[in-house]
Amino acid sequence: MVRKVYLFLLFSAALACKASPGKLIRVSDKDLLPDEQQVTVCKKIAELITNYNYKKVALNDSISTVIYNRYLKALDENRSYLLASDIREFEKYKTELDDDVKEGNLNAVFYMFNVLQKRYLERVNYSLVCLKQNFDFNQADSFVYDRDKLPWINSPAEMDELWKHRVKFDLLNLKLANADMAKNKETLRKRYESLLSQSNKLSNQDVFQYFMDAFTEAIDPHTNYFNPSNAANFNIEMSRQVEGIGISPVSENEYVTIKSIVPGGPVDKSKQIGLNDRIVGVAQGKTGEFQNIVGWRIDNAIALIRGTKGTVVRLEILPAGASAGGKPKVVELVREKIILKDQSAKKEIRTYNSADGKMVKIGVIAIPAFYIDYNDYKAGNPNYKSTTHDVKLLLDSLKDEHVDGVMIDLRENGGGSLMEAIELTGLFIKQGPVVQVRDASNRVDVEKDEDEEVAYTGPLGVLVDRFSASASEIFSGAIQDYGRGIIMGTQTYGKGSVQSSIDLDKVLGSPLRDKINQLAGKAKNVSTGSQSTYGQLNLTIAKFYRISGNSTQHKGVIPDIQFPSVIPLDKYGEDTEPSAMPFDVIDKTDYVKAGDFSAVLPKLIEQHDQRMASSSSYKYILDDIAAIKKQDAETTVSLREADLKKQRDEEEKASFDRNNLRRQALGLPVLKKGETKTKEDDLDFVKREAGQIMTDYITLA
Repeated sequence: MVRKVYLFLLFSAALACKASPGKLIRVSDKDLLPDEQQVTVCKKIAELITNYNYKKVALNDSISTVIYNRYLKALDENRSYLLASDIREFEKYKTELDDDVKEGNLNAVFYMFNVLQKRYLERVNYSLVCLKQNFDFNQADSFVYDRDKLPWINSPAEMDELWKHRVKFDLLNLKLANADMAKNKETLRKRYESLLSQSNKLSNQDVFQYFMDAFTEAIDPHTNYFNPSNAANFNIEMSRQVEGIGISPVSENEYVTIKSIVPGGPVDKSKQIGLNDRIVGVAQGKTGEFQNIVGWRIDNAIALIRGTKGTVVRLEILPAGASAGGKPKVVELVREKIILKDQSAKKEIRTYNSADGKMVKIGVIAIPAFYIDYNDYKAGNPNYKSTTHDVKLLLDSLKDEHVDGVMIDLRENGGGSLMEAIELTGLFIKQGPVVQVRDASNRVDVEKDEDEEVAYTGPLGVLVDRFSASASEIFSGAIQDYGRGIIMGTQTYGKGSVQSSIDLDKVLGSPLRDKINQLAGKAKNVSTGSQSTYGQLNLTIAKFYRISGNSTQHKGVIPDIQFPSVIPLDKYGEDTEPSAMPFDVIDKTDYVKAGDFSAVLPKLIEQHDQRMASSSSYKYILDDIAAIKKQDAETTVSLREADLKKQRDEEEKASFDRNNLRRQALGLPVLKKGETKTKEDDLDFVKREAGQIMTDYITLA
């Protein structure tokens, strides 16, 4: 999120809007129903998106179909609850949702959800019944756990068969760890009853949020509505302060899956948990009983994981890429107060041997985010904390230590302050444009570095990966366009859009065009407001372009020297989002290049390829990538105990042996049985090779 603009506009609308006429079909007397507030918010968001979103998307039958498909996927992504007959009944709404959102008519939306809720309760209750029977774990049988590409199930009898296999798999997974079947059944009974309890806690706000996610993300991936509760969580993140363990999880296929890790937080410091790991159980304190959270609502799971600083939480973790039948590991963490502004840039010095036998010192500055203490900045404190101020001090220190080159590590840096991206670029160029911003009226604003001072003039490299996004792409793109440094790593995320965060309490009924356009062109840093009654909307209002004229949107930044990506490029990134804005080009700005690597890049790439051809570490990374792809392609797990145990043991041994061979190649201590690798294994290899490329360049130059 590069650039947040908070619009505090006058609230002036009378909340007297009514839903359009339409029959609300009841499923049961426990149905969740829309309220007047949601009707009002739905209409207002439809109006804002229609009139002010950068993409200028018309709400018509075509977009209605997209909304419908997204909503249906949100309700039953794995096609394990709804029947084909339910889908046929829903089909009539496919081209009506565009009119419904404009009118604030949420009847169809809530009907679909209530049908899903009925089916969900049927499945969980059936699972409880299945627990009463005995299963044969020597029988050649299997469970299809990934159904998102399969047809909808036709009959309750077929659905029963699927869920009987699911219960059998749950029991087998427990049996592999503990032969006491009575205890295993009791564990599952508690899990299923917990799912029923969680389901009963759903509110109409949850339904509204599910649908609004489908609606807004059908427009573009970064236009989002937050209901009041989620808006509060969003503002906690924006205030950069929360007590917990330092993760951002989401729900994927009923698993609580870790999507980002706060640098310096308890999880990051533990080095035992990585991106896309799944949390399957949570226990409080050192002796508390584990509570299985598979299938839980994400907000309830987060509430269980978060807690007061200084307290202990234990997690059962299923590592990324591990099969659904894998044995979870237990990680104990102490919660802390997470203050993002204290996640500062850090430096280290690495030494390399050059081709001519000389030692080369490379200073590495890792930047976790483009941060700024906005309150201090606004108050006029010249020593306000920011990425640029911290990096400037680190550069001065590295120059005092006589490094031969500097590398900026932006891997997993998802962005932050646009102003910081511009000012950080200014540390390495004399003066000039850094990024262009085009608004919905096609007006282009060129953001420039006005300071002629250059903090560092020596050899420069920038290391990026798939999760380098937004402000990271602005900085690395500018460095590449100026020819100021060599970009290394993998293709970046490709988020080149600008959002405005709108407090719906203060904008309902207010004219927005002039205010949005004014703020889209000028504001670079903003502060958050308090929790609203009606929630807030993040609205895409502008688009970023490099000084060369290329958009950072969709394509991101392509490195000069590329590495294989452990992060699946076909699963993460702007170009994997169907509703993402396309890449395009505008006129380039006037700027003077600082350098040109065209003469040396072929040689650097040749030397890099030669090292990779003989590198054991490189081979093991490729093996890991292949293993992850193989596991991702699997949709079925064996329900024969001997087969599943053999498969799991073989996978664990292969992974363990491969990790130790890699660690030996890197000069790291080998793992003991029961220990697992950390993400630093892969990151360290990439960092080492990037430093060697810098060394080669310095030698050639």
